[in-house]
Amino acid sequence: MQFYCPNFATSRRFSFLALMIFGSGLMLNGSAGVAAEPATVSPEVRKIHNEGMLFDGHNDLPWQIRKLASGSFEKLDISKPQPELHTDIPRLAKSGLKAQFWSVYVSGDTIDSNDSLLRTLEQIDVVHNMYKKYPDHFEAASTTDDIQRIIKSGKIASMMGVEGGHSIEGSLQMLNKFYDDGVRYMTLTHNRSLDWAGSCNGDPDQGLSPFGEEVVREMNRLGMLVDLSHVSIQTMRDALQVTKAPVIFSHSSARAICDHPRNVPDDILKLLPENGGVVMINFFPTFIVPTEILKKDKNALGDLGIVVDHIEHVIKIAGIDHVGIGSDFDGVSKLPVGLEDVSTYPAITEELVQRGYSAEEIHKILGGNIFRALKDAEEVAKSLNKNQD
Repeated sequence: MQFYCPNFATSRRFSFLALMIFGSGLMLNGSAGVAAEPATVSPEVRKIHNEGMLFDGHNDLPWQIRKLASGSFEKLDISKPQPELHTDIPRLAKSGLKAQFWSVYVSGDTIDSNDSLLRTLEQIDVVHNMYKKYPDHFEAASTTDDIQRIIKSGKIASMMGVEGGHSIEGSLQMLNKFYDDGVRYMTLTHNRSLDWAGSCNGDPDQGLSPFGEEVVREMNRLGMLVDLSHVSIQTMRDALQVTKAPVIFSHSSARAICDHPRNVPDDILKLLPENGGVVMINFFPTFIVPTEILKKDKNALGDLGIVVDHIEHVIKIAGIDHVGIGSDFDGVSKLPVGLEDVSTYPAITEELVQRGYSAEEIHKILGGNIFRALKDAEEVAKSLNKNQD
């Protein structure tokens, strides 16, 4: 495997962590006890941040509620501070988050136990119960028009993403069921390959079978975004060939910086302008810290500057219209210094301002791009359904 360490001089400003590492050889890791300095976000930057539509592509809070509280918000009340989580309502109040895809993940082990669909439906119920328990904070959105309306009301516009095609158990009809329940994207695989789609952890040459192509077409017809996080490179290529709507990578980063199978290589990034797709940058250190650093210290955390390095790399290769934020909060075991929980999102805007990005560009990155991709998918669905009439 070829490893690649990026030329940080191509960024508008060096990542603080990169300067520390390459200047003094210091490594940040979980055992070092490095305390994060609170991010300083100026009033001017906070205004830019709050005027945008921060729309995160992936948050695993529903899984944590299942794991820690058997799916009950009575047992784990997120209206109160919950230090064991990355997400709670008090910290969301500081985040500037306007819209969220809540992941309804279930383990690939459910393939063996033959209950992937049942467990996914249970996770969907967890999200619906969250809407009911906290109606002043979250509201289900079915369309982009709904998103805009809900944001104006001061609530977080909420959609769901199914994380892995194993959840449909080989049934296209289940895509319809999920769509009706509020799911607006599905990741084609999780970490195990299916007989119809290759995973990033499987044979890199396995792509979509004819049934896998049908899945993509049905998602297009419904207006459900095709998510290519977790899939093999061949599945990425095949999906981009088949789809008529923009794809997303709901929580992936740039492979040129961090050579991990979960990340997106440059040759795929170059295809996004024609497709209209969006790579939503993941915060998990294993997916963002540069390869050469991870070779020396697999526990290196990185900092928010490295997250922004990934944003800038996607911009360099694919363009400003094809990058977003897919934090993976509450789905990862560690986070970069400066991005420890949902309250820290404004620090990304501060870093982007420091690197010279305009408010218009920042608003695209924070959520404008994924909103546009979703709206495009809705238009494709309308066209496809009209042609079938």
